[in-house]
Amino acid sequence: MDGNRRWAKKRGLPSSAGHRKGAEIFKARAGDLSELGIKHATFFVFSTENLKRKADEISTLTRLFEDCLDDFNKNANDANIRLLIIGDLSVFSDKLVEKAREAERLTAGNNGTVCRLAFNYGARAEIVRAARLIAGDAERGVLSASDLNALTEESVSDYLYTRGAPDADLIIRTGGERRLSNFLLWQAAYAELYFTDTLWCDFTKGELIKALEDYAGRSRRFGN
Repeated sequence: MDGNRRWAKKRGLPSSAGHRKGAEIFKARAGDLSELGIKHATFFVFSTENLKRKADEISTLTRLFEDCLDDFNKNANDANIRLLIIGDLSVFSDKLVEKAREAERLTAGNNGTVCRLAFNYGARAEIVRAARLIAGDAERGVLSASDLNALTEESVSDYLYTRGAPDADLIIRTGGERRLSNFLLWQAAYAELYFTDTLWCDFTKGELIKALEDYAGRSRRFGN
């Protein structure tokens, strides 16, 4: 969801205003996905690289994430959205972690869109984490030598944050950038990519439908 800071700068506003607007757009588009019948969606909220930003911006993003979780705790059931938080939350406050887990608990019974929020997420870190979990299970005897020799792509996927989710079909990147930037590298092996110059704060329901229509017109052969 790129372009929040640029959106704010164009209007002579602080970066925080762009991030707040971006949070509003996120909530609106998440509702649209549920309405359109999309079963799974993952939003890249905050990357591991974002931790390198200035402390005040990180603080703003963290507070916005907490506020967004509070709002979803109140309203996600109305849209029948199930929330799951993926990424390494260990560097954040107990308050934020509890809000994240509460959102997961409160929406667990919803059967609409499964909406994953990637916060302090990086795909390479996710794969390293999966390797460590596999090694740990092997050390504890949960996995035998024969189990390790029989590892498949599917069994490795079970150690990722996105366990239980299908691989990505479509990745939409706003803001004019043309790269994946360490997002869902394992899961995106055969994803269709859609890049738009539209800034995230200007990404309307119409823009979302345009991306879905573009995807629907593609032929997916998976190497065959």
